[in-house]
Amino acid sequence: MIKYLGSKRQLIPQILQAISEANPGAKHVIDLFSGTSRVGHALKKAGYQVSSNDHNQYAYWLAKCYVETDLNAVKPEAEAWIKRLNQIPGQAGYFTENFCLKSRFFHPKNGEKIDAIREVLSLEKLDPNLFAVLLVSLMEAADRVDSTCGIQMSYLKSWADRAHHELKLRLPDLTHQSPHGPSKAYCLDAIQAAEQLRADVIYLDPPYNQHNYRRNYHIWETLVLWDKPETYGVATKRVDCKTHNSAFNSKTKFIHEFAKLIATLQARTLVISFNNEGFIARDEMESLLSQKGEVSVQTIDYKRYVGAQIGIYNPKGKRVGEVSHLRNKEYLYVVNT
Repeated sequence: MIKYLGSKRQLIPQILQAISEANPGAKHVIDLFSGTSRVGHALKKAGYQVSSNDHNQYAYWLAKCYVETDLNAVKPEAEAWIKRLNQIPGQAGYFTENFCLKSRFFHPKNGEKIDAIREVLSLEKLDPNLFAVLLVSLMEAADRVDSTCGIQMSYLKSWADRAHHELKLRLPDLTHQSPHGPSKAYCLDAIQAAEQLRADVIYLDPPYNQHNYRRNYHIWETLVLWDKPETYGVATKRVDCKTHNSAFNSKTKFIHEFAKLIATLQARTLVISFNNEGFIARDEMESLLSQKGEVSVQTIDYKRYVGAQIGIYNPKGKRVGEVSHLRNKEYLYVVNT
């Protein structure tokens, strides 16, 4: 899966254990802020029926691939398509111009390949789940040859070694349908999803600071939408990044929005991941959640993301400071309503 700030890859065993112990009979789990779908994918592998939701389009297509799609339904056709797409010659276009020449996120030879493959996909009338698999295959292939520290707000001063590798698609790690029924991907605002969706367990991993994921991963948003928007700045971000904001990324609005969300959720069990660097402290979170039901908390110590470990740099690439700490704490809250 793609590199992602805030990914819960290292915490999946604890999350699965918390859900299993809190609600042993659970069959259906909602992942309300799905991101890369690492958690939703793991839940589906564990046998749960999963509903994944995120308001970003790139996250929706990741969920459609990893959560909604059944391996048996698409594997032969997807493998044939991937073989065909890997043989397409590169052709420079919008992607190369904006993300390889105006900026340096990808080497031009790989940008040309991405352009050519995405144009082919835009012209084909494919089954939506097959399209999701091929789109995610392209996204992940691009991620393996990028030249960043994991976010798309900046790129490395010199090409990363992997940027010179040849872009090559491969079949994503799909899984079989749950015995409890088909899983589903949604692209809704969190409050809308809370109003519309019900399950035995709802897992929440909300944004915990001001960093907007649409801005951090604006290239993926453009790649899946293929709307070729106007860009701005050194990072050639989508122009709508200037206006696309979420209350969950605002310190002054977060508590009100999160409290509203918690009050709206419809499930017997809630499991919430939240970072110790987040907008609200542990005691505030426990107080808020206790209004919904009985709360227990597990504290997990883990290494910070790579970008926080290499120091602080100015726009010219000069190191100007050291990070204050290299490890964080993740609080895993369980609420039985």
